[in-house]
Amino acid sequence: MPFTIAIDGPAAAGKGTLSKAVAAHYGFAHLDTGLLYRAVGIKVLAGADPVAAAKALVAEDLDSGDLRGSDAAQAASRVAVIPEVRAALVDFQRAFARRDGGAVLDGRDIGTVICPDAEVKLFITASAETRAERRFLELRDRGSDVTREQVLADVKERDDRDMNRADAPLKPADDAITIDTTELDIPAALAKAIDVIDQARS
Repeated sequence: MPFTIAIDGPAAAGKGTLSKAVAAHYGFAHLDTGLLYRAVGIKVLAGADPVAAAKALVAEDLDSGDLRGSDAAQAASRVAVIPEVRAALVDFQRAFARRDGGAVLDGRDIGTVICPDAEVKLFITASAETRAERRFLELRDRGSDVTREQVLADVKERDDRDMNRADAPLKPADDAITIDTTELDIPAALAKAIDVIDQARS
């Protein structure tokens, strides 16, 4: 039976790590929908038309090692404001969400637009400063030459773009459960998520 868990939230709130952990706990399939936009963004940086790139996207495009870099993140945020790009990727996400055996999707508009009928909706958030510190450490560990100030500015810029875009802005669904990870580690956040999901499945 299909069972969809929609997990939304801003950059570096921990939703990706939490989503993978939730999927592993229940044996569900997992889709980081941000990778779809990053993959389109990478193609655009290489000269492709955004809408054409979105329409031609295939699963193999999500395996590129370039998708986790800051260039891909910024490019993803820019192409995500294009309604035609979002529309081209909707069917891909919805089909994944209703596959047999359960699915966890994380992104920015899963509970509000992609899967408004998801059995569970979570909104994962944290303060901009906490998220910027996490992203800074992640980028530094990968060898990126960035400063904390740069990363915080990038986080705030991306938040503004994601929350104020005309099409599918980042916001919690009306019936989403919010988990603030500012003071939580992953095991504590996972325990909260599992509690919500178990209640919905019982």
